[in-house]
Amino acid sequence: METPDVGIPPQLARRMSMAEQYEYLRTRLTRRRALVTAGAVASGLLTGCSTASGGTVTSPAGSASRVRGAAVRPFGRHLAFGADPKTRMRISWQVPFAVRRPFVRLGLRPDDLGRRVAAEVRNLHTPGVQGVRPAVEQYYVHAALDGLRPGTTYYYGVGHDGWDPASPAHRSTIASFRTAPASPERFVFTAFGDQGVGTSAGTNDHVLLRQKPAFHLHAGDICYADVNGAGKKSDGYDPRFWDLFLKQTDTVAKSVPWMVTTGNHDMEAWYSPDGYGGQLARFSLPDSGFDPHGAPGVYAFTYGNVGFVALDANDVSYEIPANFGHSGGRQTKWLDRKLGELRAAKDVDFVVVFFHHCAYSTSQHASDGGVRKEWLPLFAKHRVDLVINGHNHVYERTDAIKGGEVGRSVPVGASTDPVRDGIVYVTAGGGGRALYSFPSGVKDSYEGHVTRHREVKTFHWTKSRVQAAETVEWSRVRYTGFSFLSVVAEAGTAPRLTVSALAQSGERIDHFEVRRGT
Repeated sequence: METPDVGIPPQLARRMSMAEQYEYLRTRLTRRRALVTAGAVASGLLTGCSTASGGTVTSPAGSASRVRGAAVRPFGRHLAFGADPKTRMRISWQVPFAVRRPFVRLGLRPDDLGRRVAAEVRNLHTPGVQGVRPAVEQYYVHAALDGLRPGTTYYYGVGHDGWDPASPAHRSTIASFRTAPASPERFVFTAFGDQGVGTSAGTNDHVLLRQKPAFHLHAGDICYADVNGAGKKSDGYDPRFWDLFLKQTDTVAKSVPWMVTTGNHDMEAWYSPDGYGGQLARFSLPDSGFDPHGAPGVYAFTYGNVGFVALDANDVSYEIPANFGHSGGRQTKWLDRKLGELRAAKDVDFVVVFFHHCAYSTSQHASDGGVRKEWLPLFAKHRVDLVINGHNHVYERTDAIKGGEVGRSVPVGASTDPVRDGIVYVTAGGGGRALYSFPSGVKDSYEGHVTRHREVKTFHWTKSRVQAAETVEWSRVRYTGFSFLSVVAEAGTAPRLTVSALAQSGERIDHFEVRRGT
């Protein structure tokens, strides 16, 4: 029997705070006595561990609450590439109780999942805060799939003792993914940052799925379980936001690899000195190789003719210094080496870098001087083709920037050559969280609504956390609305990136091309 729908009607959710949404879900789940789902964990009443091989789970205290493995429904599936997207995939999900012998079933047809791959459970314990939140236990499950065929569609299901996705009762949970092709061919990827949980965030997921992306880049500030984003234990924090976020994202991330990096709201100080213990529990991402303790927001991969680099901008941010310098310079040295390797690779035409804090933006957080100082010289040295940021909850796109100034104007619909003109920087922070605005008097200017191009008075953050005023000419496109990037990469004799920004309505608000040797 399928679990009844216990979601919140959209018209009601829009009027409710997050705390009210949790109470609503908890009450409905308790009343229905349905299968245990994320809502049960969100209630703060249920934590569990595994017991005997029959698949029954009980609470650690040995209370009368007993849940058989057959009643523990997996949720929150999210994919990520391994080091080689052609042959490696990582499947992650969540369960509301610890389970015995979790696994993934895999096959080339949905009715033939003959390969069984063992998975690991990563338990995340969040201490309670008296009068604020209870202690919370969360269980994240991860399976590594290696030795896959390039350019192949695989079907999979996740399970554990007592819950087999291949059984008739659970076949509706089977999903699929496709590995990267053996040689470069046309593909689409999408990107945004600053998503959170809510109607707008969920809508963005559904709209971007229509683009049929090979994968999605998430430029940080993923869930907003930490509402302050200062990276301190004094921040307001509720880990149960992640239950709602992963349930929301399952609809797209179960089939589209969700390649995330870390923003300031992803520093959760309760788990590790750098605040990334929670990220390491929830996500399985390619290993960067520079940090023996694991850096969940720092890695690189190549898909088709494009090399992608994810960075942790908390390490260099002047604005929010909680993790400033935490890698001891190792990340920047790794970046220099990695960009050099990608630029030297014969099959790589383009290099795309994504991270959270903005190098160039005029909205609320403006530009981060630490990012500019540490990384922009390397982007220029290795001729990076496109940089994608979040942090500011708007869409903003620069002209091509070279040496800190406009190297070439890039109006809507134009083409640019990064070697000749400089690099275009895109702030794609309209992923779903409450929107920001531009400086007073500065109007939106986007496709179909282009206004006269003017200088903008803004600022950048200095190392002493001072807002240093600057007047800039590089702010070319601005849109105050929920949106995301959709990028088409093409190989061949005339490779190009066709970069489009789409509003939630599907309307295109910007587009331009990146070519080499034009």
